[in-house]
Amino acid sequence: MTTAALGIRSLRLGPLALRVSRRSVVVGVLLVALATTAAVCSVLFGEIQMGLPRLVATLSGEGSPFEEYLVWDSRLPRVANALLIGLALGMSGSIFQTISRNPLGSPDVIGFETGASTGGLVALLVVGSGYAGASVGAVAGGLATAAVVYVLALRNGLDGLRLVLIGVGLGALLLSVNSMLIVQANVYDAQEAGGWLVGNLAGAGWDGIGWLAALVGVLAVAAVGMSRPLMIAELADDSAAGLGQRTDRLRVVAITVGVLLSSVAVAAAGPIVFVALSAPQIARRLTGASGPNLVASGLTGSVLLVLADHAARELFQPRQVPVGVVTGLIGGVFLAWLLTREWRRGHA
Repeated sequence: MTTAALGIRSLRLGPLALRVSRRSVVVGVLLVALATTAAVCSVLFGEIQMGLPRLVATLSGEGSPFEEYLVWDSRLPRVANALLIGLALGMSGSIFQTISRNPLGSPDVIGFETGASTGGLVALLVVGSGYAGASVGAVAGGLATAAVVYVLALRNGLDGLRLVLIGVGLGALLLSVNSMLIVQANVYDAQEAGGWLVGNLAGAGWDGIGWLAALVGVLAVAAVGMSRPLMIAELADDSAAGLGQRTDRLRVVAITVGVLLSSVAVAAAGPIVFVALSAPQIARRLTGASGPNLVASGLTGSVLLVLADHAARELFQPRQVPVGVVTGLIGGVFLAWLLTREWRRGHA
């Protein structure tokens, strides 16, 4: 049966040539529509609600001062940050699950987000550089952690299970380091750092949205450009080499892009767990396609984070909880299901 009969088409964007199925395209369009709908609903609904006509009027500059504040200063920047951070986490999780050939190969599970947190905390509590320096520290910490995990896991070829186990162990060690840093800090700094460590979009504003959009955009394009090599890399190393794919070089580049995506997300809002783990799994079931499903995973991450942040903002009134608490509660259930499913598959 030909690829055309299977609904697979070649999509060329300049030097990039992608092979996509008709179902993947439909799912992608639906996910864009769902992300847009979720974003609009998150702006409209809450403890204080506003109708769609008033939202349109406010966006066009004809709203009242309170409506201007509610939309432009409170809800809209928070939703925009959630969309971008969710996209970064979803694509990062997809890259690592593909490289490790393991559904547990997620940056929050294998310690890369914890390493980014350590870098951010060192900048905040030790160097005292503020949140701008914490962003740089988070990226540096994530890259350093990934380098250590990769070197330790690279013995007689990279094994996905070994990568996950080493990452989990190093992540546990760094979690202890993070706790030590907070305990030794003064009360005010410790409180600020503790709130950041949970993962929170409550203080998201327009200040950093420009660099966040630029970095996520560049990294997302780089990730999509690796779609076909990553699909080949899912095969055994010998099979991939037979198809002309240099897997070692690809892994280094892919891990770098994946770590940068997750570290940028940590720098923007703190470590938000389980979005990177669950989004690729959901996307793969939606598209029914093999391979990394990078675009669908990123869009799924955006939808999940917008919905989770809206729940964190509204379900616990009169207080708000950090979005990381909500994703942790939902993700813990998802992780238990995923572990049970993998165990049953191994014993089938």
